[in-house]
Amino acid sequence: MIGGLQGIVDHVMVGHYVGFTGNAAIGVGWQIFLVVVVFISSLFTGMGVLVARFAGANDHEKVDRVVYQAFLTAVVLALFVLAPLGYVLSPRLLQLVHASPEVRAAALPYLRTMFVCSIGQLLYFMLAGALRSAGDSRTPLRIGLWIVGLNIALNMVLIRGAGPIPGFGAQGAALGTSIAATLASVAGIWMMMTGRVAVHFSRSMPKRPDWAIIRSLFRFGLPAGVQGVAMNVAGVLLLRFIGSLEFSAEAQAAYAVCYTELFSFITWTSVGLMGAAAAIAGQNLGAQRPDRSVKAVQTAAAYGLMIAGSIGIIFLVASDQLLKFFGLHDATVLMLGRQLLRYLSVSGLFITLALTYTGGLQGTGDTRSPLVITLVAQIGVPLGICTYLQATGQLQAHWIWLAIVLGHFTRGALSAARFHQERWRTIEVRVS
Repeated sequence: MIGGLQGIVDHVMVGHYVGFTGNAAIGVGWQIFLVVVVFISSLFTGMGVLVARFAGANDHEKVDRVVYQAFLTAVVLALFVLAPLGYVLSPRLLQLVHASPEVRAAALPYLRTMFVCSIGQLLYFMLAGALRSAGDSRTPLRIGLWIVGLNIALNMVLIRGAGPIPGFGAQGAALGTSIAATLASVAGIWMMMTGRVAVHFSRSMPKRPDWAIIRSLFRFGLPAGVQGVAMNVAGVLLLRFIGSLEFSAEAQAAYAVCYTELFSFITWTSVGLMGAAAAIAGQNLGAQRPDRSVKAVQTAAAYGLMIAGSIGIIFLVASDQLLKFFGLHDATVLMLGRQLLRYLSVSGLFITLALTYTGGLQGTGDTRSPLVITLVAQIGVPLGICTYLQATGQLQAHWIWLAIVLGHFTRGALSAARFHQERWRTIEVRVS
């Protein structure tokens, strides 16, 4: 939830200082950024599989080695792949979503800043994933709080300007997020180097790349990376459908605030439960206790349903207040936002099941099944519905919202069914 607060802080401040076109710009830019960064950070899923299994077997030396190799890989990918390619390709990526000219103008500097300064966020994903898989969930929480606090302070200056510092608008939100994540991640790396957390970068540790470990990171991580890309490509293509509606800017603003930000109270909480389910399932499998792996995932799913149901009730009874908190006052945006929140109040129940059972599958080493399920549920179902309705001239906003719900339902049902087949019991993890 604290991770989700970063985006909410950006949207609230931009909504008040820039307007709903700024909200749409951040929503479009963030969705595109996620497509790429989720794939690049897929090695952290592979890292989590290895760390949880070795932590369960009490092999701390291998835990440290795996995390260090993930750190090296993240730095190289952020500086030499994501930054240059993201800067060059940002204009073409924005053309894919049919954003209006005013939205594109605000989204381009935002997106380029996110790509060029992505190293801070990648390091935070690496730190949080490594520590949780090793059994330390509190340090990532503290680092997340640091990021949110720094982000708020920086946004107040960079979005609207202060003194000699000019206002950067939507780009200021990207600068605030990137600077805050980088500073907090540097502090987290320092904690690892000084032995203050569960993972330790010792001076005696080999500093060169270990290609056997890196191959294992991508062996388990790449299917999760393709899965993440598939989910976020689906989000980008949904934006494309939304961009073809009569009130496209208003609909994209409603989607950005309701789905990208407010719904994140469910998705980010479920991602936390997914990480917990993955860590505990993987640790118990490493300790030869697979029955406890099953119970851990079922418990995480039950907590997810309680949280998603409670937040869904809030969506239903306080939709206007939530939307106006983001600075949305346009009548069309409010109407579309209220409509979308009603659908999301139901969809949250399905996505939390999908994510917790995905955690169980990935934590035990089955990273391929969630990929296939995602291709069917997050791309085939919603995009198939929208494509048909657009071809027949019936596409409207409420049909897009319904397609999102049906996709989440399919993913939740298939993920739970696959996990309970328990074929993950026989997966082996080895690092030479």
